Amino acid sequence: MVTRRFLLVGEGNFSYAAALSEVEEPGTSLVASCPQGPTALAGNPVFQENLLRLRERGAEVRFGVDCTQLADAFAMDGWKFDRIYFNFPHCGRKAGVAKNRELLARFFQSCTDVLAERGEVHVALCRGQGGTPADCPKREWHNSWQVVAMAARGGLILSNVHPFNSEAVPGYKCTGYRSQNKSFHVEGALNHVFTRSLPFKESQPMICRVRLDDHWLTFPVPEALVGKINRGFLEINSSHPVRTINEKLIAELGKMFSLRRLKCPTSLLPEKSYCNHFAWSSDSLSAPFWIIPQKEKILHSEFSAAETTCDMEELLVSFSRLHLQKHLEWKREQEGQKRIESPTKFSLRPSLLVHAQDIIQRHDFLPGSLHILSGPVFRKCLISPFMLPTFHETLFVYGFDKKTSDSCLHLFLENLKCSLHDLLTQRLPDGPELSSSLTFKLQENKKDYVIYVKPRNFGPVEIVGLVIGSVITSATSQIYKDLDFVFASVNLDLLVMLVWGISDWRILWTFDHRFLDHFASGKVEPFKTFSLYPPSYVHDVSFWLDGERGFDEVEFHTVARAVSQDMITSIQLLNRFQHPKTGQISLCYRLTYQTCDRALSHQQAIMIQNKFRTEIQQCLHVTVR
Repeated sequence: MVTRRFLLVGEGNFSYAAALSEVEEPGTSLVASCPQGPTALAGNPVFQENLLRLRERGAEVRFGVDCTQLADAFAMDGWKFDRIYFNFPHCGRKAGVAKNRELLARFFQSCTDVLAERGEVHVALCRGQGGTPADCPKREWHNSWQVVAMAARGGLILSNVHPFNSEAVPGYKCTGYRSQNKSFHVEGALNHVFTRSLPFKESQPMICRVRLDDHWLTFPVPEALVGKINRGFLEINSSHPVRTINEKLIAELGKMFSLRRLKCPTSLLPEKSYCNHFAWSSDSLSAPFWIIPQKEKILHSEFSAAETTCDMEELLVSFSRLHLQKHLEWKREQEGQKRIESPTKFSLRPSLLVHAQDIIQRHDFLPGSLHILSGPVFRKCLISPFMLPTFHETLFVYGFDKKTSDSCLHLFLENLKCSLHDLLTQRLPDGPELSSSLTFKLQENKKDYVIYVKPRNFGPVEIVGLVIGSVITSATSQIYKDLDFVFASVNLDLLVMLVWGISDWRILWTFDHRFLDHFASGKVEPFKTFSLYPPSYVHDVSFWLDGERGFDEVEFHTVARAVSQDMITSIQLLNRFQHPKTGQISLCYRLTYQTCDRALSHQQAIMIQNKFRTEIQQCLHVTVR
């Protein structure tokens, strides 16, 4: 019974295929191929010997197979290969790097037609040819074969790279130096292992409905947040590390405090509520996602029983543009009137701290217990590996008697500090203890603390939390005259990055199964990326500002996030020019495109850049130069 199917292309004397057939496990079906016809190799005794070895082991040999047209070669078979090998590809003779790059690109594009969903493509290259940091010495990018960028044209990512070990396949003899029956040096050669990337998809509009009293508020999800709403990372059946770290943190604090876990309310906030509370956690480098929803009456025939009983829960429905338009037209026909727009402006909550006052005013608030609220929060921010437009937050609310205020506050801070320290400390198997430095920095008001962490292996000092002393409204002070309060907010996503050694927040939101597969065991082990050395592409954009409107840099970054689907990793201001006669200002920015979980080709980056140029003209009212 065949359990795995391997394909070898571009074989020279078939010695690698013959050796591989002897070391592979039973149940492996091997197909070895070459571009020549059988007569071209008839006089080669090494080939004849290997051909006999292959046939004795039941392997299939095919001649005249073009590695850039694999679909044609195996169309009749309908096979999907679990592994495709291409050892030391070369166009022949003295072909330059450009021709060999194109050979690789066309080969990778051809592989996708016959590669199994979780299959691998193995490409062995001589020392320095690949152009990745794994090469030693590493060639300059323009002088290499740019193997990762070429694979991206076929939707493949580099998932592993290791030395090419010819001794692991006894009997292998390399041949084909400059299209001759001569060997070449394989010292320092590397084997590159590629896998399928998730395909690029056009961002589809999403509609969010929130039930308030006897109405649904309906609004389009901001494009920068599509794919980041309603992911359920904190739900009971989730294996996402955000939930794992949250449960571990809560369990640690539960050793000293009585816990009361609260259900997270809707993330939609009225403008007045936002203005009252956002100052607790605002900064000049972020801004809210403002929403102006439409108000409509609930039509009981329109929603299922599950939807009508959700009571304040967010329901997300993904629509194509055509279906969305038809849906809205149908609703207007059913209602017999146009939808009534709500004049109230809302925001998506930027922090769970906005709910702090509501928690301590609840009728069932219990002083002495630690009240816990966990959920996603949203904010516009500048593009950075550690700046997250959406993340998961846990809020701890602790009320205690004013007579014991100092001791209770000290107890809470010490336990929070110890719990975070324990999470940030790892002991590797048979290895040293690894720990990030943790600091609670007292602020100028002598009441609040900012929680700083210095990662052990990467990045600058990061803020993962905020501890706020009593913030009491007049209404609350009348209810709890004898109590003080402390509120602690922890950014779970940053905590996950620090604990598992993840250097890019975007990987937390990937749909690729390989990310969650890493956390299936529940063990805290350093995360190993499945996309190595992704290529980056740099593009510049210059534009004139509209003097009357000004320029919002946070909004500029938000448009970049939305258009690129988070494939822009950095935006750098290169130049600011003011015309000496008109006084008009021009800005020039440099954008770097790079993904962490998907294959991004140079052509795709250009398409995104062109779309971005169009969008900033429409959204920011600038004039692109």
